[in-house]
Amino acid sequence: MSIVIITGGSRGLGASAAVQCAKRGMGVILTYNSNPDAAANVVNAIEAEGGKAVALRLDVSESASFPAFRETVRETLAASWQTDRFDALVNNAGYGLFRPMVEVDEDAFDGLYRVHLKGPFFLTQILLPLMADGGHVLNVASATTRVATAGVAPYAAFKGGLEVLTRYMAKELGDRRIRANSIAPGPIKTDLGGGMSQEFETLLAGQTALGRVGEPDDVGCLIAGLLSDDHRWVNAQNIEVGGGYMI
Repeated sequence: MSIVIITGGSRGLGASAAVQCAKRGMGVILTYNSNPDAAANVVNAIEAEGGKAVALRLDVSESASFPAFRETVRETLAASWQTDRFDALVNNAGYGLFRPMVEVDEDAFDGLYRVHLKGPFFLTQILLPLMADGGHVLNVASATTRVATAGVAPYAAFKGGLEVLTRYMAKELGDRRIRANSIAPGPIKTDLGGGMSQEFETLLAGQTALGRVGEPDDVGCLIAGLLSDDHRWVNAQNIEVGGGYMI
């Protein structure tokens, strides 16, 4: 059984990815930051369908906690799957901030940086000794790196950095046959950044070739598919999943 770690797996895209991976026979370790009940609901949904999942707390902004998290992962792998290796890491945890550049202070800037770029870098680094050769790192970026949207400059900048980092991961981890890819979701109906109003949803749908905004499963299914062996030759790519947003 392949085992995947999904950060930010208690809601939105991460929760969908966890469920979709489990449906394809993967074991799932999902992380949450502040909502254990939501994480437990995802675990229960997976187990109700015959899958296996464990929820662990992780604050991706606190890199000092990563060594302890690695040990917890090691213990979880041994106790729940009788193994010392996992197969894929999905760096998904994140949050949005809608604020013009002139109103962004250093605390807000640094918070986005720690979660969206520094966190994925050092979490991947510290978990690599537990990742099986032939594994996969999948980073969740954003279509805002392609389409400039006023109000999300720091978020988009760090997601752009994550895209570049993905290619370097693919380059440097290739000797272990570890693939690295990123995906760039377009507008998706989640609670990221407080969700979207009906008016805003209608606007975004009108800018999308397929005439609607995305649902979490539109992305979750892609994540699960990319992690499968069917896509074993896809590497060092950034794949936009937005239904034809702003083309």
